[in-house]
Amino acid sequence: MGEVVNLNKARKARDKVEARRVADANRLTFGRTKAERLTTQKERDRDAARLDGHKLDEPET
Repeated sequence: MGEVVNLNKARKARDKVEARRVADANRLTFGRTKAERLTTQKERDRDAARLDGHKLDEPET
């Protein structure tokens, strides 16, 4: 005879492994701190302002 398996425990263990996999993927996608997000936003704003400052005015005809 085979080993007795509690199906509820097997299902819960399988679901837990799946939840960990999803959590790991989400950490890679969304796992940035607020400070990192603000730093990136400030860099983008600074770069956009620098680019706008280098634009030449179009001459009027």
